[in-house]
Amino acid sequence: MDTQLSVGSKQLLSYREELVNSQLMFSKNVDLDNVPLYRHYFQYKDNMRRSRLYQMIRRMPKGAALHVHGSLMLDPEDLLKLTYEEYLYICLHLSHLKFYFSRTTPKKPCPVAWKLVEDIRMNHSNVSEFDRMLKERLTLGPEDGLNLDSDENEAWKLFGRTMASILSLIEYRPIREKYIYKSLQNLYDDNVMYVEIRINLFPLYELNGTVHDRMYMASLHNNVARKFMEVNPDFAGLKIILSPSRKLSTEDMQYEVNQALTAKQTLPDAIVGFDLVGHEDGGRSLKEFLPILLQAKNGIDYYFHAGETNQHGTSTDENLFDAILLGTKRIGHANALIKHPVLIKTVHRNDIAVEVNVISNSVLSLVKDIRSHPLATYLSLGLPVVLSSDDPGVWGARPLTDDFYVAFTAVASKHHDLRLLKQLAINSIRYSALDDRGKKKLFRTFEKKWLEFVNVVIEEYDMCEFC
Repeated sequence: MDTQLSVGSKQLLSYREELVNSQLMFSKNVDLDNVPLYRHYFQYKDNMRRSRLYQMIRRMPKGAALHVHGSLMLDPEDLLKLTYEEYLYICLHLSHLKFYFSRTTPKKPCPVAWKLVEDIRMNHSNVSEFDRMLKERLTLGPEDGLNLDSDENEAWKLFGRTMASILSLIEYRPIREKYIYKSLQNLYDDNVMYVEIRINLFPLYELNGTVHDRMYMASLHNNVARKFMEVNPDFAGLKIILSPSRKLSTEDMQYEVNQALTAKQTLPDAIVGFDLVGHEDGGRSLKEFLPILLQAKNGIDYYFHAGETNQHGTSTDENLFDAILLGTKRIGHANALIKHPVLIKTVHRNDIAVEVNVISNSVLSLVKDIRSHPLATYLSLGLPVVLSSDDPGVWGARPLTDDFYVAFTAVASKHHDLRLLKQLAINSIRYSALDDRGKKKLFRTFEKKWLEFVNVVIEEYDMCEFC
Protein backbone atom coordinates (compact mmCIF):
# COMPACT_ATOMS: atom_id res chain seq x y z
CA MET A 1 0.00 0.00 0.00
CA ASP A 2 2.85 2.44 0.85
CA THR A 3 4.33 2.14 -2.63
CA GLN A 4 1.03 3.22 -4.19
CA LEU A 5 1.41 6.64 -2.58
CA SER A 6 5.15 7.16 -2.97
CA VAL A 7 7.00 9.41 -5.39
CA GLY A 8 7.17 7.73 -8.79
CA SER A 9 4.43 5.20 -8.11
CA LYS A 10 2.30 6.53 -10.96
CA GLN A 11 5.10 6.23 -13.50
CA LEU A 12 4.47 3.51 -16.09
CA LEU A 13 7.60 1.96 -17.56
CA SER A 14 7.87 0.79 -21.14
CA TYR A 15 9.19 -2.66 -21.95
CA ARG A 16 12.64 -1.23 -22.65
CA GLU A 17 12.59 0.76 -19.42
CA GLU A 18 11.71 -2.43 -17.55
CA LEU A 19 14.84 -4.03 -19.01
CA VAL A 20 16.92 -1.14 -17.72
CA ASN A 21 15.12 -1.32 -14.39
CA SER A 22 16.05 -4.98 -13.94
CA GLN A 23 19.75 -4.12 -14.29
CA LEU A 24 19.37 -1.04 -12.12
CA MET A 25 17.77 -3.00 -9.27
CA PHE A 26 20.31 -5.80 -9.51
CA SER A 27 23.10 -3.20 -9.15
CA LYS A 28 21.25 -1.47 -6.32
CA ASN A 29 21.05 -4.66 -4.30
CA VAL A 30 24.75 -5.31 -4.88
CA ASP A 31 25.61 -1.85 -3.54
CA LEU A 32 23.31 -2.19 -0.55
CA ASP A 33 25.40 -5.21 0.42
CA ASN A 34 28.80 -3.72 -0.40
CA VAL A 35 28.86 0.08 -0.04
CA PRO A 36 29.00 1.17 3.64
CA LEU A 37 26.27 3.80 3.40
CA TYR A 38 25.84 3.82 7.19
CA ARG A 39 29.21 5.58 7.46
CA HIS A 40 30.12 9.21 6.70
CA TYR A 41 30.01 10.39 3.06
CA PHE A 42 33.77 10.91 3.01
CA GLN A 43 34.27 7.26 3.94
CA TYR A 44 32.17 5.68 1.18
CA LYS A 45 32.49 8.34 -1.56
CA ASP A 46 35.29 6.60 -3.50
CA ASN A 47 33.68 3.18 -3.04
CA MET A 48 30.32 4.28 -4.45
CA ARG A 49 31.90 5.87 -7.52
CA ARG A 50 33.37 2.54 -8.55
CA SER A 51 29.95 0.87 -8.66
CA ARG A 52 27.93 0.06 -11.77
CA LEU A 53 24.85 1.63 -10.24
CA TYR A 54 26.69 4.91 -9.80
CA GLN A 55 27.78 4.89 -13.44
CA MET A 56 24.21 4.21 -14.57
CA ILE A 57 22.87 7.10 -12.50
CA ARG A 58 25.60 9.39 -13.78
CA ARG A 59 24.53 8.70 -17.38
CA MET A 60 20.89 9.30 -16.58
CA PRO A 61 19.41 12.71 -17.52
CA LYS A 62 18.58 14.30 -14.18
CA GLY A 63 16.60 17.33 -15.25
CA ALA A 64 17.47 20.42 -13.20
CA ALA A 65 19.49 21.40 -10.14
CA LEU A 66 17.25 23.84 -8.27
CA HIS A 67 19.12 24.35 -4.99
CA VAL A 68 22.76 25.17 -5.67
CA HIS A 69 24.84 28.00 -4.20
CA GLY A 70 26.55 29.52 -7.20
CA SER A 71 29.83 30.42 -5.48
CA LEU A 72 30.31 26.93 -4.06
CA MET A 73 29.55 24.58 -6.96
CA LEU A 74 32.85 24.19 -8.82
CA ASP A 75 34.76 20.92 -8.51
CA PRO A 76 37.88 21.25 -6.28
CA GLU A 77 40.26 20.17 -9.07
CA ASP A 78 38.90 22.92 -11.32
CA LEU A 79 39.04 25.40 -8.46
CA LEU A 80 42.70 24.50 -7.91
CA LYS A 81 43.45 25.16 -11.59
CA LEU A 82 42.27 28.74 -11.11
CA THR A 83 45.13 29.27 -8.64
CA TYR A 84 47.53 28.84 -11.60
CA GLU A 85 46.33 32.13 -13.12
CA GLU A 86 48.86 34.97 -13.17
CA TYR A 87 48.84 37.92 -10.78
CA LEU A 88 47.38 35.83 -7.97
CA TYR A 89 48.58 36.70 -4.47
CA ILE A 90 47.93 34.63 -1.37
CA CYS A 91 47.71 35.50 2.32
CA LEU A 92 48.24 32.27 4.23
CA HIS A 93 48.56 32.14 7.99
CA LEU A 94 47.33 29.32 10.23
CA SER A 95 43.58 29.03 9.53
CA HIS A 96 43.56 32.26 7.49
CA LEU A 97 43.58 31.89 3.69
CA LYS A 98 42.72 34.71 1.30
CA PHE A 99 43.48 35.42 -2.36
CA TYR A 100 43.74 38.63 -4.36
CA PHE A 101 44.67 39.36 -7.96
CA SER A 102 46.97 42.34 -8.43
CA ARG A 103 49.90 43.60 -10.54
CA THR A 104 51.63 44.73 -7.34
CA THR A 105 51.62 43.53 -3.74
CA PRO A 106 48.08 44.03 -2.36
CA LYS A 107 47.61 46.69 0.28
CA LYS A 108 44.77 44.71 1.87
CA PRO A 109 45.26 43.54 5.49
CA CYS A 110 47.15 40.26 5.97
CA PRO A 111 48.55 38.76 9.22
CA VAL A 112 51.72 37.92 7.26
CA ALA A 113 53.14 39.05 3.91
CA TRP A 114 51.18 38.68 0.68
CA LYS A 115 53.05 36.39 -1.73
CA LEU A 116 52.60 35.51 -5.38
CA VAL A 117 51.25 31.97 -5.68
CA GLU A 118 53.40 31.53 -8.78
CA ASP A 119 56.56 32.30 -6.77
CA ILE A 120 55.62 29.90 -3.98
CA ARG A 121 55.06 27.09 -6.47
CA MET A 122 58.31 27.83 -8.26
CA ASN A 123 60.32 27.70 -5.04
CA HIS A 124 58.45 24.88 -3.31
CA SER A 125 60.29 21.59 -2.89
CA ASN A 126 57.12 19.63 -3.71
CA VAL A 127 54.54 21.35 -5.92
CA SER A 128 52.10 18.44 -5.59
CA GLU A 129 52.20 18.77 -1.82
CA PHE A 130 51.59 22.51 -2.03
CA ASP A 131 48.62 21.96 -4.35
CA ARG A 132 47.25 19.25 -2.08
CA MET A 133 47.41 21.69 0.84
CA LEU A 134 45.63 24.40 -1.16
CA LYS A 135 42.88 22.04 -2.28
CA GLU A 136 42.33 20.87 1.28
CA ARG A 137 41.96 24.47 2.40
CA LEU A 138 39.38 25.09 -0.34
CA THR A 139 37.24 22.08 0.57
CA LEU A 140 35.78 20.14 3.47
CA GLY A 141 37.09 16.60 3.67
CA PRO A 142 38.43 13.86 5.94
CA GLU A 143 41.37 16.09 6.88
CA ASP A 144 38.92 18.41 8.68
CA GLY A 145 37.96 15.67 11.11
CA LEU A 146 34.28 15.69 10.16
CA ASN A 147 32.56 12.41 10.97
CA LEU A 148 29.29 11.02 12.30
CA ASP A 149 30.06 12.43 15.75
CA SER A 150 30.84 15.97 14.55
CA ASP A 151 29.05 18.93 16.07
CA GLU A 152 26.82 20.90 13.69
CA ASN A 153 28.16 24.27 14.89
CA GLU A 154 31.75 23.16 14.37
CA ALA A 155 30.90 21.89 10.89
CA TRP A 156 29.35 25.25 10.01
CA LYS A 157 32.39 27.08 11.38
CA LEU A 158 34.69 25.08 9.11
CA PHE A 159 32.26 25.57 6.23
CA GLY A 160 32.23 29.35 6.72
CA ARG A 161 36.02 29.52 6.74
CA THR A 162 36.23 27.48 3.53
CA MET A 163 33.55 29.59 1.87
CA ALA A 164 35.42 32.82 2.66
CA SER A 165 38.58 31.49 1.04
CA ILE A 166 36.73 30.41 -2.11
CA LEU A 167 34.93 33.75 -2.41
CA SER A 168 38.23 35.65 -2.23
CA LEU A 169 39.47 33.64 -5.23
CA ILE A 170 36.48 34.35 -7.48
CA GLU A 171 35.91 38.08 -6.89
CA TYR A 172 38.22 38.88 -9.83
CA ARG A 173 36.08 39.29 -12.95
CA PRO A 174 38.05 37.12 -15.44
CA ILE A 175 38.25 34.30 -12.88
CA ARG A 176 34.56 34.50 -12.05
CA GLU A 177 33.79 34.31 -15.76
CA LYS A 178 35.88 31.13 -16.14
CA TYR A 179 34.37 29.78 -12.93
CA ILE A 180 30.80 30.17 -14.22
CA TYR A 181 31.52 28.57 -17.59
CA LYS A 182 33.37 25.60 -16.11
CA SER A 183 30.61 25.08 -13.54
CA LEU A 184 28.04 24.94 -16.33
CA GLN A 185 30.23 22.49 -18.23
CA ASN A 186 30.45 20.22 -15.20
CA LEU A 187 26.68 20.33 -14.74
CA TYR A 188 26.18 19.49 -18.41
CA ASP A 189 28.70 16.63 -18.25
CA ASP A 190 26.78 15.27 -15.26
CA ASN A 191 23.61 15.24 -17.38
CA VAL A 192 22.02 18.20 -15.63
CA MET A 193 20.05 20.23 -18.15
CA TYR A 194 19.21 23.46 -16.28
CA VAL A 195 20.28 25.16 -13.05
CA GLU A 196 18.96 27.74 -10.61
CA ILE A 197 21.73 29.20 -8.48
CA ARG A 198 21.54 31.14 -5.24
CA ILE A 199 24.03 34.00 -5.11
CA ASN A 200 24.48 37.26 -3.28
CA LEU A 201 25.61 39.96 -5.69
CA PHE A 202 28.97 41.53 -4.84
CA PRO A 203 31.32 43.87 -6.72
CA LEU A 204 33.78 42.15 -9.06
CA TYR A 205 37.10 43.87 -9.77
CA GLU A 206 39.60 44.21 -12.62
CA LEU A 207 43.40 44.42 -12.54
CA ASN A 208 43.28 48.08 -13.58
CA GLY A 209 41.40 48.97 -10.40
CA THR A 210 37.92 49.05 -11.90
CA VAL A 211 35.25 47.81 -9.50
CA HIS A 212 31.96 46.85 -11.10
CA ASP A 213 28.63 47.55 -9.45
CA ARG A 214 26.71 44.63 -7.98
CA MET A 215 24.32 44.33 -10.93
CA TYR A 216 27.27 43.54 -13.18
CA MET A 217 27.69 40.16 -11.48
CA ALA A 218 24.13 39.15 -12.39
CA SER A 219 24.66 40.29 -15.99
CA LEU A 220 27.92 38.33 -16.16
CA HIS A 221 26.19 35.10 -15.14
CA ASN A 222 23.48 35.73 -17.70
CA ASN A 223 25.96 36.45 -20.50
CA VAL A 224 28.18 33.45 -19.74
CA ALA A 225 25.13 31.19 -19.65
CA ARG A 226 24.08 32.46 -23.07
CA LYS A 227 27.54 31.75 -24.49
CA PHE A 228 27.42 28.26 -23.03
CA MET A 229 24.00 27.64 -24.55
CA GLU A 230 25.26 28.71 -27.99
CA VAL A 231 27.75 25.83 -27.81
CA ASN A 232 25.29 23.48 -26.06
CA PRO A 233 21.82 24.38 -27.37
CA ASP A 234 20.14 21.51 -25.48
CA PHE A 235 21.11 23.12 -22.15
CA ALA A 236 18.14 25.13 -20.87
CA GLY A 237 20.10 27.81 -19.04
CA LEU A 238 20.87 29.38 -15.68
CA LYS A 239 18.55 31.45 -13.48
CA ILE A 240 19.40 33.40 -10.33
CA ILE A 241 17.77 33.43 -6.90
CA LEU A 242 19.21 36.42 -5.03
CA SER A 243 20.26 35.30 -1.56
CA PRO A 244 21.67 37.67 1.07
CA SER A 245 22.70 36.48 4.52
CA ARG A 246 20.00 35.91 7.11
CA LYS A 247 22.33 37.53 9.69
CA LEU A 248 21.81 41.04 8.26
CA SER A 249 20.34 43.89 10.27
CA THR A 250 16.79 44.95 9.48
CA GLU A 251 18.11 48.07 7.74
CA ASP A 252 20.53 46.08 5.58
CA MET A 253 17.85 43.53 4.71
CA GLN A 254 15.56 46.33 3.53
CA TYR A 255 18.38 47.49 1.24
CA GLU A 256 18.89 43.95 -0.11
CA VAL A 257 15.18 43.48 -0.79
CA ASN A 258 15.04 46.83 -2.61
CA GLN A 259 18.09 45.82 -4.65
CA ALA A 260 16.46 42.50 -5.51
CA LEU A 261 13.29 44.22 -6.73
CA THR A 262 15.37 46.55 -8.91
CA ALA A 263 17.44 43.65 -10.22
CA LYS A 264 14.28 41.69 -11.06
CA GLN A 265 12.99 44.62 -13.11
CA THR A 266 16.37 45.09 -14.83
CA LEU A 267 17.00 41.42 -15.67
CA PRO A 268 13.58 39.75 -15.49
CA ASP A 269 14.64 36.71 -17.53
CA ALA A 270 17.74 36.00 -15.43
CA ILE A 271 16.57 36.76 -11.88
CA VAL A 272 13.68 34.61 -10.71
CA GLY A 273 13.53 34.87 -6.94
CA PHE A 274 14.74 35.78 -3.46
CA ASP A 275 15.93 33.80 -0.43
CA LEU A 276 17.89 34.21 2.81
CA VAL A 277 20.91 31.97 3.34
CA GLY A 278 23.38 30.91 6.01
CA HIS A 279 23.26 28.69 9.08
CA GLU A 280 19.56 28.81 9.90
CA ASP A 281 19.98 27.98 13.59
CA GLY A 282 22.61 30.74 13.85
CA GLY A 283 20.76 33.43 11.89
CA ARG A 284 17.67 35.56 12.15
CA SER A 285 14.24 34.10 11.51
CA LEU A 286 11.88 35.03 8.68
CA LYS A 287 9.52 36.43 11.33
CA GLU A 288 12.05 39.16 12.16
CA PHE A 289 11.92 40.41 8.56
CA LEU A 290 8.20 39.84 8.04
CA PRO A 291 7.16 43.49 7.34
CA ILE A 292 9.88 43.84 4.69
CA LEU A 293 9.13 40.51 3.05
CA LEU A 294 5.37 41.04 3.05
CA GLN A 295 5.81 44.39 1.34
CA ALA A 296 7.95 42.91 -1.44
CA LYS A 297 6.17 39.59 -2.08
CA ASN A 298 4.25 40.82 -5.13
CA GLY A 299 7.44 42.01 -6.79
CA ILE A 300 9.54 38.85 -6.64
CA ASP A 301 8.99 35.15 -5.97
CA TYR A 302 10.30 33.56 -2.77
CA TYR A 303 12.27 30.30 -2.52
CA PHE A 304 13.03 30.20 1.18
CA HIS A 305 15.39 27.98 3.13
CA ALA A 306 13.27 26.83 6.05
CA GLY A 307 13.39 24.14 8.71
CA GLU A 308 17.04 23.18 8.20
CA THR A 309 17.20 22.04 11.80
CA ASN A 310 16.70 19.12 14.15
CA GLN A 311 15.04 21.32 16.76
CA HIS A 312 11.30 21.50 17.35
CA GLY A 313 9.39 24.61 18.37
CA THR A 314 12.30 26.99 17.80
CA SER A 315 12.28 30.02 15.50
CA THR A 316 14.23 28.01 12.92
CA ASP A 317 11.65 25.24 12.98
CA GLU A 318 8.87 27.81 12.73
CA ASN A 319 10.44 29.41 9.66
CA LEU A 320 8.46 26.71 7.86
CA PHE A 321 5.16 28.37 8.86
CA ASP A 322 6.30 31.82 7.76
CA ALA A 323 7.81 30.58 4.51
CA ILE A 324 4.50 28.98 3.54
CA LEU A 325 2.46 32.01 4.64
CA LEU A 326 4.73 34.24 2.56
CA GLY A 327 3.94 32.12 -0.49
CA THR A 328 7.29 30.44 -1.02
CA LYS A 329 7.37 28.52 -4.31
CA ARG A 330 9.67 25.85 -2.88
CA ILE A 331 11.17 25.11 0.54
CA GLY A 332 14.91 24.61 0.89
CA HIS A 333 15.88 21.58 3.02
CA ALA A 334 12.73 21.42 5.21
CA ASN A 335 14.20 18.73 7.48
CA ALA A 336 11.87 19.81 10.30
CA LEU A 337 8.77 19.47 8.13
CA ILE A 338 8.51 15.84 9.24
CA LYS A 339 7.43 17.06 12.71
CA HIS A 340 4.47 19.07 11.41
CA PRO A 341 1.67 16.88 9.99
CA VAL A 342 -0.59 19.87 9.24
CA LEU A 343 2.21 21.58 7.29
CA ILE A 344 2.89 18.37 5.40
CA LYS A 345 -0.74 18.37 4.27
CA THR A 346 -0.44 22.05 3.32
CA VAL A 347 2.70 21.43 1.28
CA HIS A 348 1.00 18.52 -0.47
CA ARG A 349 -2.26 20.40 -1.09
CA ASN A 350 -0.55 23.59 -2.32
CA ASP A 351 2.00 21.66 -4.38
CA ILE A 352 5.01 23.36 -2.77
CA ALA A 353 8.19 21.52 -3.74
CA VAL A 354 10.68 20.48 -1.07
CA GLU A 355 14.32 20.91 -2.12
CA VAL A 356 16.30 18.09 -0.49
CA ASN A 357 20.11 18.01 -0.29
CA VAL A 358 21.07 14.74 1.37
CA ILE A 359 24.88 14.97 1.20
CA SER A 360 24.90 18.55 2.47
CA ASN A 361 22.79 17.50 5.46
CA SER A 362 25.28 14.71 6.15
CA VAL A 363 28.51 16.72 5.77
CA LEU A 364 27.18 19.64 7.83
CA SER A 365 26.18 17.20 10.59
CA LEU A 366 22.44 17.81 10.46
CA VAL A 367 21.70 14.14 9.74
CA LYS A 368 24.05 11.69 11.44
CA ASP A 369 22.86 8.48 9.78
CA ILE A 370 21.81 9.26 6.22
CA ARG A 371 19.47 6.26 6.27
CA SER A 372 17.26 8.14 8.74
CA HIS A 373 16.95 11.26 6.57
CA PRO A 374 13.40 12.76 6.52
CA LEU A 375 13.45 12.35 2.74
CA ALA A 376 12.48 8.70 3.26
CA THR A 377 9.17 9.82 4.75
CA TYR A 378 8.63 12.54 2.15
CA LEU A 379 9.08 9.99 -0.63
CA SER A 380 6.66 7.54 1.01
CA LEU A 381 4.04 10.27 1.39
CA GLY A 382 4.39 11.27 -2.24
CA LEU A 383 5.38 14.85 -1.45
CA PRO A 384 6.60 17.04 -4.35
CA VAL A 385 10.30 16.43 -3.76
CA VAL A 386 13.23 17.70 -5.84
CA LEU A 387 16.81 16.57 -5.26
CA SER A 388 19.71 18.97 -5.42
CA SER A 389 23.28 19.31 -4.17
CA ASP A 390 23.57 22.62 -2.26
CA ASP A 391 27.37 23.24 -2.24
CA PRO A 392 28.85 20.27 -4.14
CA GLY A 393 32.21 21.91 -4.80
CA VAL A 394 32.95 22.27 -1.08
CA TRP A 395 32.89 18.51 -0.48
CA GLY A 396 33.92 17.39 -3.96
CA ALA A 397 30.58 15.91 -4.99
CA ARG A 398 29.51 15.75 -8.61
CA PRO A 399 26.86 18.35 -9.49
CA LEU A 400 23.91 15.98 -8.98
CA THR A 401 24.93 12.31 -9.43
CA ASP A 402 26.24 11.85 -5.89
CA ASP A 403 23.04 13.13 -4.30
CA PHE A 404 20.87 11.01 -6.61
CA TYR A 405 22.92 7.92 -5.79
CA VAL A 406 22.86 8.44 -2.01
CA ALA A 407 19.14 9.28 -1.99
CA PHE A 408 18.33 6.23 -4.14
CA THR A 409 20.41 3.71 -2.22
CA ALA A 410 20.75 4.92 1.37
CA VAL A 411 17.50 6.85 1.89
CA ALA A 412 14.80 5.53 -0.45
CA SER A 413 13.10 2.18 0.09
CA LYS A 414 14.89 -0.90 -1.15
CA HIS A 415 11.88 -1.34 -3.44
CA HIS A 416 12.14 2.11 -5.05
CA ASP A 417 13.28 1.68 -8.63
CA LEU A 418 13.72 3.50 -11.95
CA ARG A 419 10.28 5.05 -11.57
CA LEU A 420 11.50 7.06 -8.58
CA LEU A 421 14.59 8.31 -10.40
CA LYS A 422 12.55 9.32 -13.43
CA GLN A 423 9.93 11.10 -11.31
CA LEU A 424 12.58 13.05 -9.41
CA ALA A 425 14.03 14.28 -12.69
CA ILE A 426 10.55 15.21 -13.93
CA ASN A 427 9.82 17.02 -10.64
CA SER A 428 12.92 19.17 -11.05
CA ILE A 429 11.58 20.51 -14.34
CA ARG A 430 7.98 20.82 -13.17
CA TYR A 431 8.89 22.87 -10.08
CA SER A 432 11.53 25.02 -11.74
CA ALA A 433 11.11 28.76 -12.24
CA LEU A 434 10.97 28.36 -16.02
CA ASP A 435 7.86 29.68 -17.71
CA ASP A 436 5.46 27.24 -19.40
CA ARG A 437 7.21 27.56 -22.75
CA GLY A 438 10.60 26.89 -21.17
CA LYS A 439 9.29 23.86 -19.28
CA LYS A 440 7.71 22.37 -22.39
CA LYS A 441 10.96 22.76 -24.30
CA LEU A 442 12.99 21.23 -21.47
CA PHE A 443 10.55 18.32 -21.14
CA ARG A 444 11.01 17.57 -24.86
CA THR A 445 14.78 17.59 -24.42
CA PHE A 446 14.49 15.40 -21.34
CA GLU A 447 12.31 12.83 -23.11
CA LYS A 448 14.82 12.63 -25.96
CA LYS A 449 17.77 12.21 -23.60
CA TRP A 450 15.88 9.70 -21.46
CA LEU A 451 15.24 7.51 -24.48
CA GLU A 452 18.93 7.75 -25.43
CA PHE A 453 19.88 6.75 -21.88
CA VAL A 454 17.57 3.71 -21.97
CA ASN A 455 18.96 2.61 -25.34
CA VAL A 456 22.58 2.99 -24.26
CA VAL A 457 22.06 0.91 -21.11
CA ILE A 458 20.23 -1.83 -23.04
CA GLU A 459 23.02 -1.96 -25.60
CA GLU A 460 25.80 -1.95 -23.02
CA TYR A 461 24.30 -4.81 -21.02
CA ASP A 462 23.25 -6.70 -24.15
CA MET A 463 19.63 -6.95 -23.04
CA CYS A 464 17.96 -6.67 -26.41
CA GLU A 465 17.31 -10.33 -27.26
CA PHE A 466 13.54 -9.83 -27.25
CA CYS A 467 13.42 -6.13 -28.27
